[in-house]
Amino acid sequence: MLCIKFFTFNPIQENTYVVYNTTGDAILIDPGCYGIEEEQTLLNFIVEKNLNVKHLLNTHCHLDHVFGNKSMAKHFGLELQIHANEAQVLARASESGKGFGLPFDNYNGPVYFLQEGDVITLGTDALEVLFTPGHSPGSICFYSKNDNFVIGGDVLFKGSIGRTDLPGGNHQALVNSIRNQLFVLPDQVKVYPGHGSETTIGYEKLHNPFFQH
Repeated sequence: MLCIKFFTFNPIQENTYVVYNTTGDAILIDPGCYGIEEEQTLLNFIVEKNLNVKHLLNTHCHLDHVFGNKSMAKHFGLELQIHANEAQVLARASESGKGFGLPFDNYNGPVYFLQEGDVITLGTDALEVLFTPGHSPGSICFYSKNDNFVIGGDVLFKGSIGRTDLPGGNHQALVNSIRNQLFVLPDQVKVYPGHGSETTIGYEKLHNPFFQH
């Protein structure tokens, strides 16, 4: 069984996720911790739970989702895992940070590229990679079939969808991703987004205004 803890970090109010199992193995997704204080908050939780962080993943590489990549990779001796289409987005992240008045040291270590259908294992538990471009060219979601949740980055929000006006964004591609990758999941699946509160697939199919026509 997988457990989920999230933290809302940085001025852009991004959700950082720690996914862990009963044996203490963990996955860190989108570490958006900005500055030493937020980094320490994340590390304190991991230490308190005595977790062994095995994977460092990004749903996508916009600056608010990658602030903590470098520090967390160094602390736990991990290599970053992203979709190949996000490599250029990651490369631009530091420059984007300067533009938003949020300078930071970008991750510059080895990168492992994930593909649709890849399975990230954590003991006997697993997350399946879903390819969901549109908000960003290589956006991916992480789906747990056994525990009925998906960590979706900025693809689908409660009552909304991700913005598509940033470089590499595509509104129709995003709508298609949600319809073909997320709305085919069971209605009870919880969606843990990159910003804001959780929702469910069933709720969004019925109430999300972007899909009511």
